Amino acid sequence: MGIILMFMLLASVTPFIFVQMKKLSLAIAQTVLLVGMWLYYFAAVFQTAPAAFSLTWTTFYLSLVLAEVAWVMFIIAAVKSSEAFQNMISE
Repeated sequence: MGIILMFMLLASVTPFIFVQMKKLSLAIAQTVLLVGMWLYYFAAVFQTAPAAFSLTWTTFYLSLVLAEVAWVMFIIAAVKSSEAFQNMISE
């Protein structure tokens, strides 16, 4: 359960990454998915896990997938904007 919580915390930061990259529609979508993700988590921890393919189950996994996409986009943008990368390309 610890690794899931770590990925959920990283996913919770994702809307701020989207805002920094000026992708406001994705930030809003991720925020909505985060609500479902945390509802699913608390239901799974304190009650029985919701059924597969339910609304909260879907938001949980879509939020994690969108968070992964955001982090990859952020890393690519950070590398492209770094001076070392720009110097390496220009040589």
